[in-house]
Amino acid sequence: ERAMYLGIYEIDGEPEQLVAAYDRVVAEMPEQELVFHACAVRDGGITIYDACPTKEAFEQFSGSAELRAACEAAGLPFPARISGVALHAARARGL
Repeated sequence: ERAMYLGIYEIDGEPEQLVAAYDRVVAEMPEQELVFHACAVRDGGITIYDACPTKEAFEQFSGSAELRAACEAAGLPFPARISGVALHAARARGL
């Protein structure tokens, strides 16, 4: 059984601008490194859900200089709130 951890990144601001910046960040991400990744638009911002292999991997990535640099390069504000939860299952169809 593979334990996964779901990182939750909340970024506040104008959703249309944030989505454009998010798209620039994702365009630079190696596809093979993504396990599960989703971006949801909400009132006042976006929320990104990103599965990591372990809680430790999430903690290392979420506080990394690499993440800060990727956000900065794309014009995406660093998340105002970062949290995570154990991921039991993820399913997607037709996305």
